[in-house]
Order: sequence, then C-alpha cells, then structure tokens
Amino acid sequence: MDDLLNRYSRQILFNPIGKLGQERLINSRVVVVGVGALGSVVVNHLVRAGVGTIRIIDRDVVELSNLQRQTLFSEEDVINNLPKVIAAKKTLEKINSRVVIDSIIGDLNPDNAEDLLNGFDVIVDGTDNFFTRFLINDVAVKNRTPWVHGGAISSRGMFAVIIPGVTPCYRCLFPDVPFSASDTCDTVGVLSATTDIIGSFQAIEIIKLLVGAVPNKNLEQLDIWSNEYMQMDISNGKIPECKTCGKNIYEFLDKSSDKQLSYTSLCGRDTVQISSRSNTLIELEKLANRLKKSGEVLANTYLVQFSPNEKIKIVIFYDGRALIHGTNDTNEAKNYYAKYIGT
Repeated sequence: MDDLLNRYSRQILFNPIGKLGQERLINSRVVVVGVGALGSVVVNHLVRAGVGTIRIIDRDVVELSNLQRQTLFSEEDVINNLPKVIAAKKTLEKINSRVVIDSIIGDLNPDNAEDLLNGFDVIVDGTDNFFTRFLINDVAVKNRTPWVHGGAISSRGMFAVIIPGVTPCYRCLFPDVPFSASDTCDTVGVLSATTDIIGSFQAIEIIKLLVGAVPNKNLEQLDIWSNEYMQMDISNGKIPECKTCGKNIYEFLDKSSDKQLSYTSLCGRDTVQISSRSNTLIELEKLANRLKKSGEVLANTYLVQFSPNEKIKIVIFYDGRALIHGTNDTNEAKNYYAKYIGT
C-alpha cells in the first residue's frame, strides 16, 4: 500500500480526491470507445490516475497521420501496422502496470454494444461520428450508466457529462442524427492542442464521477484559435418527449430502425456498399468542394467520385449511398466513410 500512496501522493494531497477518492479510483471500471485523438488523451490520464480497470475499444490501426495528435502512438506502431488498442495497451502498461487494460479490436455496433459497455462505472466517448454517440447514449440510458461526451475538429471542441435520470441525455440535446455529409478531421483538419484540451476535460469529469464529486453541469464549447468559449447550462434541458430517456425507445440499438447504416460486401467486386436508411439527401456539389482538399474528385449531377489514395475509390450518390471500391473489409470501409463523408 505504501508504494500506491507514493505513486498517487500528489493526487491524494488534492483534498477533493484524498485517500478515499484514490481508493475509489483504484476500484473503478471505465470503458473508452475510440482510442484516437480524444481517447488516447483520456486513457493516458486515467491510467496515470490509477483507475483500476479500463476497457478500450477501437476498430482502426495506427497510421502516420495519427501521430500529429494521437499521443499514445509512435512511428514503430505505424511500421508494425498495429491496431490502435494493441499499441495503446503496450504503452499504457509501461506507464502503470497495476491498471488492467482490456483491449477490444472491433467496431461498436447494435449487435455488441450492450455486451461491451455494460458493467462499467463510466462510459467515455472517444469517437468521431454521431451514430456511435447515439448508440452509446442508448446503452447508457437503458442501463443507467453515466457517460462523458467529447468532440473535436479543426480548432473547435466540446464536452458534456450525461447522467441518465439526472441530466438530459444526448438525444435531448441533439434530437436527430444529421444525416448529411459533415466536416471531419480528414477533410478540415484538427489541431493537436484541441484534442489534448478536450480529452483532458473529459478525463477530469470522469474522475469527478468516480470519486463522487459533482461534475460539470454545462455543455462546454471552445475554439482555441479564436479564443472563443461558450458555456451552456444543460441541467434543466431534459425533454419529456425525448424518445430515448423520455419514452425508453432505443432506436440505435434496434437493428430494424431507420437510424442505421447498412453495410454490404459485394461479392467478387472488392467493394463495400454503405447505405443509409434515412431519406435525407446529400448536397453533392458541397461535398465535392470539401473533398477536393483531401484527394482526387470527379463529380456530376448524380454522384461524386473521390480517391483519397491509389487503392481506394469512393463513389457517393445523392441519397447517401456509397460504394467503397478497393476493399471488401467492412471495418475498413466504415473508416473511410467516417473519415471523408462523416455521418
């Protein structure tokens, strides 16, 4: 016990945590969905703080472009083509060997979300897309698990604490998924400092929840380039008619609902088709102009053809359907869709 007290001594000296709070952290369980820019910052702080068990979930591998902001990874991880959760586990265990790191290589989806997220004290959003956030929200509300949302793009970021039954849920704040092409880090960029700041805010809110302190009641938004900050008090933002927390309808867990994307690997064509069940249409001209920064674009009235590299060609139609040519791996196709088309 003496070595634990020494390891966490500076944290224990902070009165709102103290020895009792540290014991709570050591006995806590946290699951982090996504260990990219935000998730890698969050888990780094949580491991150093001594959170006892941390599950990390991610479907992607480490790429060279990640190193600008994803702080757990190295050039060696890129060379070895390591899955992010494996590279992260390797680094985290060197930081604190007492913390149990449970690494899951996979895609969070309606089939596995409850199995992967249940049994934890806090769920953490380290994702980059709305679908997964709404799925996390469904599981969290259904099982009364607090979760901490975070998002960052360009120089802008936001975070909020969602406590089912106490605060508004994510769907109270954002009633519907924006079924249209949206900016992503791969199309408009992101500053490393933005993800560091938002991930650090998320980490401290998680620690507050775990030690029994009062978390932030605001949806916080900031732009570190223009030095703009906004606090929105959401404590009274619960919507009685909210489908998720008001009516207990979990559309993002329901595979038959229209709040899903469907994925089909086209036999013999090295192509994955991604289709939206929503009827919302994409503004193809706007999408084409945005993608020109990231690769070769050909467009007409009916579709946009985009090539981010020599291997992959993506064809996007006005109804949101996309053909990802150059792969039959649905996880890889999802990554390309999320990176360049958004939600």
